[in-house]
Amino acid sequence: MKINRWIPASISILATCLWAYWGIIENFHEGWYLPTLAENLGLMFVQYLSPMLVFILLTIVSNVRAKIGAFLHFGAALFSAWFFRGGSGGTVMLVASLFSILGALYWFSGTRKNRTILLLALILPLSTAAAFGIAPLLRVLDRSRDVDLSAQYIPTDDFALLWAPSGPGWPKTGENWHAAARVCRYLNADGTQIESTGSNIWRLPEVEEAVLSMRCRGKACGGSWDDANGKAAYDHLPDKDMPLWDIYSPVIYWWTSSEVDGESAYMIAYDGRVWPRKKSTAQTYLGFRCVRDAVE
Repeated sequence: MKINRWIPASISILATCLWAYWGIIENFHEGWYLPTLAENLGLMFVQYLSPMLVFILLTIVSNVRAKIGAFLHFGAALFSAWFFRGGSGGTVMLVASLFSILGALYWFSGTRKNRTILLLALILPLSTAAAFGIAPLLRVLDRSRDVDLSAQYIPTDDFALLWAPSGPGWPKTGENWHAAARVCRYLNADGTQIESTGSNIWRLPEVEEAVLSMRCRGKACGGSWDDANGKAAYDHLPDKDMPLWDIYSPVIYWWTSSEVDGESAYMIAYDGRVWPRKKSTAQTYLGFRCVRDAVE
């Protein structure tokens, strides 16, 4: 039985383009925080675009040497099952099944290579990455490289907050909601040390306070919070820059004090979007910045 080579090749190229889209979007959303261009490019290709590059390689090898490509796909299925073993069963099954099905299809696809497939396997994913990467690349390059890590006074029409300086009240690593709230309670007056007894000077910001405080290139974003629907809106979208965010930190989300229920609380991203998250969630990119009421 022979299968038309275009059947597995089309699936491979589509999967590669999807990885290219996901990788380049995630790269400029949660990546691109290192101090040099070379380091950021390295992170982009190693962490975010490597699945795309692997799929390109597998597609090319499978088109030139179908049996070798089939074996590589079976190997990739086993590796993905091991790599995603700690994730959901659905993710493991989906990725492993995709590689297995492609391996079987390439095994029965014959030996004749197709130059058009080779070209499309290269051009379409790279074009996808370029097309969806241009706008976010320009956005991150427009950020100021000067970072002020001191406490920041941020006034709005309704309130004024002092945001904690870099340190225990504004760390570069993530914490769960309970740990973040505790740090704020025990933070000393100038926000530089954790005291042995809680002073309750600092706290996590409420979700509305965080939304209204968002800035882009130093200007207020005109944020508003719809509590009934749990949605934030802005006149123009915030970005990961001063005076609130550290562009050299992997943290892209902050906890707020606003609880959704007993198990979840709202978090806010540097681009202003708001989601509920389980309070027990502890990830490197989910951090916090303590606030205190202030007057100018």
